[in-house]
Amino acid sequence: MANPEQSESPPPDIQAAGDRIEALLTASASGGVVARERAEELVRIVADLYGAGIERILEVLHDMGRLDDDVLAALAGDSMVSSLLLVHGLHPYDITTRVEKALESVRPYLGSHGGDVELLDVSEDGVVKLRLLGSCDGCPSSSVTLTLAVEGAVEAAAPEVTSIEVETTDDTAAPKAAGPLISLDSLRSRLSEPEPVQGASWEVVPELTDLASGKAGSYLVGGTSVLACRVGTDYFAFRDMCPECNRGLSGATIARRLGGSAADAVLTCPTCHGHYDVRRAGASLDDEALHLSPLPLLTTGGVVSVAVPTSVTA
Repeated sequence: MANPEQSESPPPDIQAAGDRIEALLTASASGGVVARERAEELVRIVADLYGAGIERILEVLHDMGRLDDDVLAALAGDSMVSSLLLVHGLHPYDITTRVEKALESVRPYLGSHGGDVELLDVSEDGVVKLRLLGSCDGCPSSSVTLTLAVEGAVEAAAPEVTSIEVETTDDTAAPKAAGPLISLDSLRSRLSEPEPVQGASWEVVPELTDLASGKAGSYLVGGTSVLACRVGTDYFAFRDMCPECNRGLSGATIARRLGGSAADAVLTCPTCHGHYDVRRAGASLDDEALHLSPLPLLTTGGVVSVAVPTSVTA
């Protein structure tokens, strides 16, 4: 039995672990090709060992009748567990299902820009074909961020995707995006940061992990002023600007909608007292023509990253 005086070990810093693995592999190269190959083999063997253990855990749960749909959904919904299941080929959902779920998660954000996305096909060699619908209000920086939001969500849900091909319905929509994403060639490929996209960049914001549930905070991320909100375990990011009064949102409060559920989250501007639905991509509750400007956000292994445009001034 564990010693009650011992404190629990803190959760591992996945990004730091990935960086350390990469640093050790790089350092091993100084010993020559053989040393590098041995170090890489060691990583593969350890990864295979843990993969076999995870597979055995799933088998035991299944044999005991505990591995039902709800448990599978909970495992697939945890970013760290989901990543490990993907690495070892144990994820309960196929690639098409995961891509569809990823697109569903970004639809509120796309809708806030008057757009949508349609899944056309997922080929056997991992090429995802999408069609962007609608517009993005004619803003070039928003066009890039729309594509970034879709790519980021698909990349996180299906890292075995080899490329994304995007069709658009007009010349103002987001540019075609294609190219390699994250492969599953090695364990450390699942520990890296999200891939950058031209015109925007993913920025790690470690301070967000200290943000309490039901709170909002202002942060300077890659030169862009960002308002971040946390509701339960979910994070949301917006440009730090109220569309009604054109003032910053520092000091904004979050409360439950009157008569709403515990998951509801309404953000109130500290200046004009405008109300915005956090979960519905910042849609205004006072004027349907207004909404906050959402920014793509990913949480991987406890690391929170926000995508900010690089081609515009904050």
